[in-house]
Amino acid sequence: MIIAVAVNAEGVRERLGMAIGPSEAEPFWTDFPRSLTRRGLRGVKLVISDAHEGLKAAAAKVLAAINTAFAQESFETANAQWRAVSDQLRGKFPKLADLMDGTETDVLAFMTFPTAHRTQIHPTNPLERLNAEIKRRTEVVGIFPNEASITRLVGGLLLE
Repeated sequence: MIIAVAVNAEGVRERLGMAIGPSEAEPFWTDFPRSLTRRGLRGVKLVISDAHEGLKAAAAKVLAAINTAFAQESFETANAQWRAVSDQLRGKFPKLADLMDGTETDVLAFMTFPTAHRTQIHPTNPLERLNAEIKRRTEVVGIFPNEASITRLVGGLLLE
């Protein structure tokens, strides 16, 4: 048995539904959310589970399709692939397809740069690591007496 619980826009927890199946395999996890959407569930922002393999596989299928656009060699082919995936998902996931249509230019902007530059500008991991280190160091200080003291500490980190 699986149970879906949500937190609505007002911050109140609601029980959305339950389903009983022979296993937690991918087809079961694919059918369950579809049954919830048929009953009116909309606007899902986050899914949290106990790392059920079936749910992860169902989500991975959609993400794998989207990721094919990023594997293309040029902006033109990436753009064409992005549109193809969007059109492919439109029947089952119309909101996702609409989101893809609206974000295509922004998401694929990095593809207009030379191939050698893309691996440096596409992921945000280095920036996230830098921000985490700055946060770690500034939290130790707590309160800075003025902006110059922040600039000295953060500037020193950047030079490092």
